[in-house]
Formats: sequence, C-alpha cells, structure tokens
Amino acid sequence: MGRVLPFVVAALLSVVVLFTPESGVPTAPPGTDKVIHTLLFALLACTGLYANISRILLLLVIYAGVSEVLQQVITPLHRSGDVLDALVDVLGIALGWFTWTRIRRRGPRTTR
Repeated sequence: MGRVLPFVVAALLSVVVLFTPESGVPTAPPGTDKVIHTLLFALLACTGLYANISRILLLLVIYAGVSEVLQQVITPLHRSGDVLDALVDVLGIALGWFTWTRIRRRGPRTTR
C-alpha cells in the first residue's frame, strides 16, 4: 500500500482539479491552466510508475482524453473540453516518464 498511496493522492487531486465547476476555478494568468495540466499529469505518471501500476502510461493517456470529454458533457460543471489540454496532459505524462526514468537510473545513494 505504501507505494500506491502517493498515486491515490495524486489521482484524487486530479479529480478535484479537473472536475471542479468553473465557478470554483480561481482566475489566473493565461496559460496557467496548461502548466497545471502538464504538472498534474507528470505527477500522475511519476507516482503511477513508482507504484508499478501496469500500463499506467496508456491508462493516463486515456484518462486525459476522457476527462476533457467529461468536462464538456457534464453540464453542471460549466466547463469546456479542450483538445490542447489533452495534448499538454500527454506532454505531462511524457515529462513524468522522463523524470521517473532519470530517478531510476540514479538508483539509491550509498554512503561510504
């Protein structure tokens, strides 16, 4: 459970970020939402890889697309799906994978 907990927390955070109604989304400078999408999906990818979840990268790509469709079709959210958001989600997944592989290559540090 210890390795899965960070992913569960990241997944819950993603649900809050992606499905908060428009009225609850704070105003921010243009482009901030793209940065948040990228970092959120990088976090999901890193924690999912850390948890050793089978096919996590593919599942996250699917989640990226489905979340944008749901934002569009769930009327009470008053949000719109955005293809560019889905694309930066995939960029975030790639960033998370890259980060995870760099961390793994370094391996555990030993002291002398």
